[in-house]
Amino acid sequence: MENIYAAMLLHKADKEITEDSVTAVLTAAGITVDSIQVKALIASLSEVNIDEAIKAAPTMMAAVPAAAPAGGETTAAPADDKKKAEDDKAKEEAALEGLGALFG
Repeated sequence: MENIYAAMLLHKADKEITEDSVTAVLTAAGITVDSIQVKALIASLSEVNIDEAIKAAPTMMAAVPAAAPAGGETTAAPADDKKKAEDDKAKEEAALEGLGALFG
């Protein structure tokens, strides 16, 4: 995961994402570098438009849980709300599958 963060940091800084640059970022952060993982990341990113992948990624704050009732009472969610939550989760999982192709 750190490899991906390093690549994203380099992308944000408008730096070229190469094996050497990712290794340098990881080393500077005090992280042990696995050169095989770095090579795999670079190969995976070679055909990916990172800006487009970021735009297509779902926002993690989209599903904010509702506050509990004030009296500590719990109520069952209506069937419509449950169905909507399942649909939202399915959409998020589908988007994450597509994002998985970005990061191998």
